Amino acid sequence: MELEWRDLAFHREIGAVIEALDSTQFWTRLTRALERYVPFDNWVALRFAPDEAPLVCAESPTPDGTVDAMFQDYLAALYQLDPFYIDACERPASGFVTLADVAPDNFTMTSYYQRYFKKNIVGDEVHFNYAIDARHTLAFSLGATHRYGERDLAVLALCAPWVIALMRQRLPHETFEASHAPGIDDAGETIEGGAPGAGAGVDAPTYAERFAQVAQAGGHTPLTAREVEVAMLTLSGFSTRAIAEKLSISFETVRAHKKHIYTKLNINSQSELFALFYEAGPRGA
Repeated sequence: MELEWRDLAFHREIGAVIEALDSTQFWTRLTRALERYVPFDNWVALRFAPDEAPLVCAESPTPDGTVDAMFQDYLAALYQLDPFYIDACERPASGFVTLADVAPDNFTMTSYYQRYFKKNIVGDEVHFNYAIDARHTLAFSLGATHRYGERDLAVLALCAPWVIALMRQRLPHETFEASHAPGIDDAGETIEGGAPGAGAGVDAPTYAERFAQVAQAGGHTPLTAREVEVAMLTLSGFSTRAIAEKLSISFETVRAHKKHIYTKLNINSQSELFALFYEAGPRGA
């Protein structure tokens, strides 16, 4: 087998990733190996679990070295609307996942997409997922300001087996504790670690508690469990028909639930519903 110089460089990068498996530079080395072949603009490694805020293993540093406020909002509450988080919690499995694989039918019409995703991720996102067990998933996200092309997705899918295998080998070296935002060490390397407060996953209130807080504060009648479920699916980007299919109820029943939600919370649109959810979380806490 003949190797070109590009192949030799790639093998050196893979060697560096393997060498860093037990070091703080693992995730940075992994991104360097991948970005030789596919351009992306931000990355983060997280652990997902149902009803818990994601725990951060490492993330790409901001250009000015400051804490990313929008990402803190994600960790505080908005993760509950993230299609990658929802899919990993509902169907934990190892593999390469694209936004098209998990995004609901009305995702691009949601306030979450317009007010967070487009501003923070901007164009597209893919995940390498390693299912740790039935509840926990180690997720490595690559975000881009552009849409990934067919070649990009094909290359990343081709890399998935060894990326996920390395993630599995890395797992024993992750502590999943609250830590600091990434900085730069004396050698110019990224110092990896989660954002402040990232270790408080089990203490983070659920969306049901958030809506209860909103209802109580405004003197509204509390939403039922089913109404909360419909509200969150709506905010996540599921159309009325998609919600009906997901919950195995009729289209008209979903419409009735939405009417009750809007009446109880004294709102008239999905954007107002998002505002209530958002203000009860990171901005309104």
